[in-house]
Amino acid sequence: MHLEHHISLKPLHTFGVAVKTRYFVEAKTEDDIYALLNYRSIIRMPILILGGGSNVLFTRDFDGIVIRINTKGIEAKDFDGQHILVTAQSGENWDGLVKYCVEKGWAGLENLSLIPGTVGAAPIQNIGAYGVEVKDLIETVRFVEIDSGEEHSFSKSECLFGYRDSIFKQTLKGKIIIQSVSFKLLKLQPPDDPAFLKLDYGDIPQELQSMGIKTPGIAGVREAVCRIRRRKLPDPDVRGNAGSFFKNPAISQVQFEDLKNKYSSIPSYPAENQVKVPAAWLIDQCGWKGLRSGDAGVHPDQPLVLVNYGNASGKEIMDLSNQIMESVYTRFGIQLEPEVNIF
Repeated sequence: MHLEHHISLKPLHTFGVAVKTRYFVEAKTEDDIYALLNYRSIIRMPILILGGGSNVLFTRDFDGIVIRINTKGIEAKDFDGQHILVTAQSGENWDGLVKYCVEKGWAGLENLSLIPGTVGAAPIQNIGAYGVEVKDLIETVRFVEIDSGEEHSFSKSECLFGYRDSIFKQTLKGKIIIQSVSFKLLKLQPPDDPAFLKLDYGDIPQELQSMGIKTPGIAGVREAVCRIRRRKLPDPDVRGNAGSFFKNPAISQVQFEDLKNKYSSIPSYPAENQVKVPAAWLIDQCGWKGLRSGDAGVHPDQPLVLVNYGNASGKEIMDLSNQIMESVYTRFGIQLEPEVNIF
């Protein structure tokens, strides 16, 4: 490992904001991680664990040490005859893992295709898309405490997963480094059994139809999801963004009925004794889609995505997000919550 000083973070996160970190180091093995934790002077300063940098917004330089986790490795072993346990190191590219599992014929992750980031970030955020959350597939999460160097393995229930949430985003935030994640996936034999596929969410049915696929397998579902995401979401290599900037808010049934009386076309779906309303619809109704302030803007095709058109600062993007949240609250009485981590 090599400890670097005053390194630009612009190429290391998908928003592409021009900020620097006081110190930077890349951990390529678990031994690297443990070696870092032995340097007590390092772990006393502010620490930021960075994976693919796809869910962060920097509003200023980071006056501490950024540790980029770049550990690699995927292992698989039989779980119970019908399922397989796939364990991936936290630095593995998320979509690379999904592609690997689909090619092996292991079902479960295909609806989560093309989500940017690393495996280690997936349980922190409890990433989800097209009717699937990663908590549905996680068996265990292995991590090490930064202060003590002690290693732990949490079961799914111990991770306290919620909507875009987990214990790693709450009480353990900034206190641990995730080392690996194990997923319990279904072993399928061709042709894929459609009973286990989630095909009825969002634009998937229409996309499969346009592809001419009547009986899709997991490869077909993955291709459909990839096509939808490429069409709807900007490529961060071309235009800086962190995907969905806001969570979809959950409101009470009473509040929803009141809004339904005022806005008959308001979309919704159930969410554990509440009603979830798409944040994109709320933002669009407030007239934000496609608006731009300098180099910070709202994507013209997906209002849930804030973009950096080139030289926007993190503060400019954050200010834009605050204006959006204020306008949504003023009109609908709903408080949006950022999905990205802001530093």
